[in-house]
Amino acid sequence: MSNSGNSQVFPAALPIGFHPGAMILATLNNPREKFWGSILALDPAGLSMAGLELSSVDDCTNMVISGEEFAPATLFFPMHRVERIELDAPQGDIPSLSQRFLARTGQEATSVFSRTPASAIGGDADS
Repeated sequence: MSNSGNSQVFPAALPIGFHPGAMILATLNNPREKFWGSILALDPAGLSMAGLELSSVDDCTNMVISGEEFAPATLFFPMHRVERIELDAPQGDIPSLSQRFLARTGQEATSVFSRTPASAIGGDADS
């Protein structure tokens, strides 16, 4: 398959659906961990995402419901640690984490996970 004549060029290794902003579940090894969040970048070096540990999803949801400030962590995992990445999608009658988040908070997970505090992008809270 050739990209000639195509105005958009996508990395050959990036499967359809795994684009920046997509909500995913990432399973890591050594140590085994699971994270939920939004892809920032996916390339041969690794996975960059805005997210949180899967075990913290309920705490995050409760923070958003109560109106507390929440910003996901900006994370990078080298590819040798990435065991599996799957799109956060419903499985039959079982809703996705994003759908459950929306049902409980009234907010889209993609918009909540795109929030980045000024301090995380080089800003200074005191200026």
